[in-house]
Amino acid sequence: MAHKAAIALEQLNLAAKLADLKEDHYRTLLTISAVAELLIDKGIIAPDELERKIQSLDSELDELISASLHPMP
Repeated sequence: MAHKAAIALEQLNLAAKLADLKEDHYRTLLTISAVAELLIDKGIIAPDELERKIQSLDSELDELISASLHPMP
């Protein structure tokens, strides 16, 4: 019985951690969106320039992930 209680408590703790991560993710995304909008509104960066940078970083990350999953011999 104690083992089942420990498992239930562990699952509850994992669910709480997941909820915290979701909140952190939401706040981070909100902050990044606000900064991007401010940069565009102030004319510091153009929307297409931001989109190109996003695509570039996404491609670089995809390559790094692919390389780590399939290392060269």
